Amino acid sequence: MRKSSLVVKSALVGILGLGVAGVATASQPAQSKPAPQAQKMVECYGINAAYKNDCKTVGHACAGQDTKPRDPNAFVAVPAGLCQKVAGGSLQPAIKS
Repeated sequence: MRKSSLVVKSALVGILGLGVAGVATASQPAQSKPAPQAQKMVECYGINAAYKNDCKTVGHACAGQDTKPRDPNAFVAVPAGLCQKVAGGSLQPAIKS
């Protein structure tokens, strides 16, 4: 057998092998991951950085305007259950608006 025909036959066998492997892989169902659950967010008062609050407070009408860090009347939205774990965090503002 000539060397060139041996190379051609080897290449054909390799290509056919890859094709069969591809079909076998494609026929298996894809592993699906469960969709991530949307976390419930709550308003946590008293943990904001200066100018990083999420919404209006007693002293102003818009997000990002609170000049005082850790303002007990300014909130940041956090996942439920986290606020009580942060020092100074409260689910209620100090002064009701």
